[in-house]
Amino acid sequence: MLLVAGLGLIAAGGTAYLVGRQTVVAGIDQRLTEKVAAARVTALGADGSGSDLTTTREALQAIIARIAPDRNSSSLGILAGVPTFVPGLATSFPVPSDPAFIDRIIGEVSDGSVRLGTASTPAGDLRYIAAPVAIDSERGIFVIAVNETAELADFTAAFAAYALTASGVVAIIGLVGWLVTGRLLAPIRQLREAAEDITATSRSIRIPVVGHDDVSRLTGTVNDMLDRLDAALTSQRRLLDDVRHEMKTPITIVRGHLELLDPTDPNDVRAIRLIAIDELDRMSGLIDEIEVLAESRLLMPKFEPIEAAELTAEVFAKARGFRGHKWHLAAFAAASVNVDRGKIDQAWLQLVDNAAKYAPAGSTIQIGSTDRERSVEFWVQDSGPGIPAGSELAIFERSVRGTDAAPGSGLGLSIVRSIVKAHGGRVVVSSSESGARVGFVLPAATVPSHQPRIGVSA
Repeated sequence: MLLVAGLGLIAAGGTAYLVGRQTVVAGIDQRLTEKVAAARVTALGADGSGSDLTTTREALQAIIARIAPDRNSSSLGILAGVPTFVPGLATSFPVPSDPAFIDRIIGEVSDGSVRLGTASTPAGDLRYIAAPVAIDSERGIFVIAVNETAELADFTAAFAAYALTASGVVAIIGLVGWLVTGRLLAPIRQLREAAEDITATSRSIRIPVVGHDDVSRLTGTVNDMLDRLDAALTSQRRLLDDVRHEMKTPITIVRGHLELLDPTDPNDVRAIRLIAIDELDRMSGLIDEIEVLAESRLLMPKFEPIEAAELTAEVFAKARGFRGHKWHLAAFAAASVNVDRGKIDQAWLQLVDNAAKYAPAGSTIQIGSTDRERSVEFWVQDSGPGIPAGSELAIFERSVRGTDAAPGSGLGLSIVRSIVKAHGGRVVVSSSESGARVGFVLPAATVPSHQPRIGVSA
């Protein structure tokens, strides 16, 4: 920023200086040309036919007397190669009369032409014009010079003021740029510091978001990323805790029986073998459930439109495979939904399996779907003991069962909630002494155009 600003000011100032200086020099040349024209009128008359002057000396003397030097100028009359006449008025400087300058002037006008030139003197750079004067046999030269250095003094002072101001502007730009850039980059610096401070056990650090610019939006994006990382690490830790908790029981059971095993008793060996196989099967199922839970949080659903009634009938047909209960298809919703068919089937059948575990053998379990305002509820209702008061939503947490004696790992309903959440829905629970109704609500893709149908029993 400073380099660009400095180069811009130098380019602008340098151009202005060169143009202004050239204008001043052109003005000097114009003044000198006008003085020579006035000298010609003095020597030859206004019409060029001659004047009352009869000698070169008289003409040169008249020119010096009548052509008065103006600001920062002076004149000189050279007669027969010798400086002879000077102005009668006081001037700011004398035209040099040293032999070298006189010889230079004589040589330049020796061909009878008027010459314009510049000479460097102790008084400064002089812009001069030399014109030959000849009426009789003597040769005269009229020289008038302007002190170019003095003429440019005001302009040079103005440019010096500009240079000083430009330097101040560059300094101000540098100060303001330093302050603004420091403020803009503060979130990035805080981001670096936060990244250095974040560890697996210290993940709560967030960067304050100030303003509405791109850096602020970047800060917000990074904070969102940190939230996702925090959630992922928390989920991973909880998953490991679940694995450790759930694996501990079957391992303890197997180890305890093996420690008490009598190798010489075949019946004891067979019994312990069956117990160990059963516990290992339970561990294998638990690992599968944990894998499904992790995938349901990571994989994006593949949405497709489907009629709620069709989905309801499909799940009901599959539920009839759970033996030991009477299944009743209570209602069909009329709307359609956008879902990952396989995932929603998995979630709903998990609710079916959960109801089958809790409902008394031979009891009726109802399945249905119901239209709501811009949404559809898919549900399962059993006639079991119900859910303890205050634990309705807690059963969807990991490793939480409806009762302490309930079978399973406690991860099934957590899988359901993960799948439903990925579809933009929510789980719903209602319970009483006559049973529990557990389901989930998903956004409807279309508004129902007809009344829902009531289903059948099987």
